[in-house]
Amino acid sequence: MRDGQGTEVTETTVAQVMAELAALEDPKIRKVNEKHGDDHGVNLGKLRTLAKQLKTQQDLARELWKTNDTAARLLAILICRPKAFERAELDTMLRETHVPKVHDWLVNYVVKKNPYSEELRLAWCTDPDPVVASASWALTAERVVKKPESLDLTGLLDIIEAEMKDAPDRLQWAMNNCLAQIGIHHAEHRARAIDIGERLEVLKDYPTPPNCTSPFAPVWIAEMVRRQHER
Repeated sequence: MRDGQGTEVTETTVAQVMAELAALEDPKIRKVNEKHGDDHGVNLGKLRTLAKQLKTQQDLARELWKTNDTAARLLAILICRPKAFERAELDTMLRETHVPKVHDWLVNYVVKKNPYSEELRLAWCTDPDPVVASASWALTAERVVKKPESLDLTGLLDIIEAEMKDAPDRLQWAMNNCLAQIGIHHAEHRARAIDIGERLEVLKDYPTPPNCTSPFAPVWIAEMVRRQHER
């Protein structure tokens, strides 16, 4: 097997990478990560360093993904070519992703950069699996910021108002992000976005470290708008 640069990729190569990941395993990091549903113990800074050493290797990335190991999948995301995946391949990858960090990286580092991102956004928006649907909302939030043309922002707010309060955690988080982005970047919808956030109180009591912005939409919107005005 060879990658797109002609470099031979063998099972031994995969085994070597897995051995390196095993050597980076830290029980203390795993314990912290497991509290967030991420079953790996590799420092992400060291993982990125390993990715830089390996450079882009699409075939190796696919083989690492097949291991179903969380650290290996995160590494695969870092060394893959996002535009090289077919739509059906990404759909399958997302549906078999159950670890939050892998899900987030796959959507943000791969799907968003793929030519099929808009088709997948539309296909996933009504999916009965809330984790799959959350990926659609993440893609929608990016469009709210970067390419809002043709988006029905009023309609999005209608859905958020009706469904966010009782949505499962990951879907609720993604919808809340979209709500905040609408309020931050679209002044004509800001008052309604803030009102929805205040009434639903989603993430109102979320523990926020000092010097970090709360994910509670009204606070988030107000802080980001304040920063915009200071520029």
